[in-house]
Amino acid sequence: MPPCFEDPVAVPSPEQQPAWNTLSRIATDLARTPVAELLADEARNRALRVHAAGLDLDFSKQRLNPEALDALVALARAQDLEGWRARLFAGEAINSTEGRPVLHTALRAREDERPELAAGAVADTLTRLGRFADDVRSGRARGWTGRAFTDVVHIGIGGSHLGPELAVEALADGSGPRCHFVANVDGEALTRALDGLNPETTLVVVVSKSFSTLETRVNALSARSWFLERSASLAALSRHFVAVSANVEAAGEFGIDAGSVYPMWDWVGGRFSLWSAVGLPIALAAGSAAFGELLAGARELDRHFLDAPLEANAPVLMALAGIWNFNFLGAGNLAVLPYAQRLRLLPDYLQQLEMESNGKRVQRDGQSVGVHTMGIVWGGEGTNGQHAFHQLLHQGTRSFSADFIVAARAGHGLEEHHRWLLANALAQSQAMMAGQTSDDPHRAVPGDKPSTTIVLASLTPHSLGALLALYEHKVFCQGVIWNINSFDQWGVELGKRLALPIHDQLGGASPLEQDASTRHLIESLR
Repeated sequence: MPPCFEDPVAVPSPEQQPAWNTLSRIATDLARTPVAELLADEARNRALRVHAAGLDLDFSKQRLNPEALDALVALARAQDLEGWRARLFAGEAINSTEGRPVLHTALRAREDERPELAAGAVADTLTRLGRFADDVRSGRARGWTGRAFTDVVHIGIGGSHLGPELAVEALADGSGPRCHFVANVDGEALTRALDGLNPETTLVVVVSKSFSTLETRVNALSARSWFLERSASLAALSRHFVAVSANVEAAGEFGIDAGSVYPMWDWVGGRFSLWSAVGLPIALAAGSAAFGELLAGARELDRHFLDAPLEANAPVLMALAGIWNFNFLGAGNLAVLPYAQRLRLLPDYLQQLEMESNGKRVQRDGQSVGVHTMGIVWGGEGTNGQHAFHQLLHQGTRSFSADFIVAARAGHGLEEHHRWLLANALAQSQAMMAGQTSDDPHRAVPGDKPSTTIVLASLTPHSLGALLALYEHKVFCQGVIWNINSFDQWGVELGKRLALPIHDQLGGASPLEQDASTRHLIESLR
C-alpha cells in the first residue's frame, strides 16, 4: 500500500457540497435546451470566451448557461480550489500519498519566484542543458572520432517520452540533429530507431529517474551494446551517452560520466517533466532559445492561472466544463482534435496527463470516491479523423465532449491548405453542435455535442508551452474538485510486479504457479 501522509487540508467529497445538487437540477433543466438556442444569448457567449497567454478559448458551444457556470464556480470554491492553487505554487507537499511537493511550475518560473526547494538547482540545470544543446547543434560537441552529431536517440517511457516527443514533433525545424524516440520494450522500436544510424554521429539520451525503469533499462543496454560493437572502446561511450536521472551512481556504472548526467527531482512527476532536463531533445532539435520560449509560454499561462478570477480563468473553465460533461451530462469521454499536423501527438500526451493523473477511485483520505472521476481521452489530428472516427461522433450512440485545437496562422506557405484545414475544424464543431434533420433517418445528425475550441495565433514554442500548461492546470483543478491526488500513479505498479515471475517462467523457470488461463498462455508461448 502507498505510505500515508497527512493532507495539507481536509476537503469533503464533491457530491456533499450544496452546489452539486444545484448542478444536478440545472443539468436536468438544460437537457431540454439545444446548444444552438443557448448561442442566441450574446452576453452568455462573451462570458464563455477567454484569452490567456496568447490562447483564445471559446466555450460557447458547451451546454452551459450563466446559472450553471455560477454553480460550477461555487463548487470549485467550496472544494477550496484557490487554497490548493496557493499550496501548489508555494511548494507544500500536496502529493499526499508520497509526501512530496509538486513543483513543475518552478521549472519555468523566474528565479526570484521559485520556492526555496527549487532555487539554484533549476537555473543551473537549465543553463547546462542549453549550453550542451547549443554545443551539439553548432558542432562544438562532437563524438569520439571528431565528427558532429547528426542523430539523437532518446530512450525513456511515459512522461520521459510523451512530452518531449510531442514538443520535438511540433517544434523541430530541421536546424538540429534528427531525433528518434524509443519507449516500447518491443525490440522493433529500438531496431527501427537505430537502423541506418552511424554510431560515430549518434548521441543517446537515457531518461529514467531511478535509472532502473525496466523498459528504459532494457533499451539502454541494447543501445549500449550496439554502440560498443561498432566503436573503439568503452571510453568512447562517455562521448555519446548522456543521462537524465536522479541516480548518478547507476548511470556511472552504465558508463556515463557524472558530468553527463542531468538531474531529476522527486518534486517533479514524470508526466509534468518536459520543462526539466527531460526536455533535452527539444533543445537539441529546436535550439535552447526555442526551449526557453516554451518555458516562457508556460510561465505566462501560470501567471494567468494564479491571477485571473475563477469565472474568467482558462484552466479553471476547462476543468469545470469537463466536470460538467463527465459528471452531470453523461459525456464520459473526451475527444482531443488538433487541427494541426504538428500536434498529431497531442492526444497521446494528454492520455497520460489526464488519465494517469485523475484516473483514481479513492479520495485523498483513502475513502472511495462517490462520483465518476476522469473519463477516457482519445482523438487524432484533423482532417484525418474525419475519414476515420468522426462518423461515430456525428451519428453514434456514445456521449462525448470534444476539444478542437487550431492555429490561426500556418507555419508554411500553403495558405489554401490552411484555409481548408480551418474551414473543416470550424465545420466539424458546428456540425457537432447543430446537427441536421432529414426525412431520411440515415442522414439525420442529432447534434448537441459539446465542444471547446482553443485558438493559437500560430504554433510556436511560446504558444505550445501555454497550451500544455493550460492542460496541466486543468488536470490539477479537476483533481482538487474530485478530491483525489492527481500526482501519484499507484495503479501501474501491480502489472510491473506480476511481469517479473512471468518473464522468468517464459524463459523456462518453474513451477508455473499461475491461474489456469495465465499458465496456459505461458505454456503456449514458451
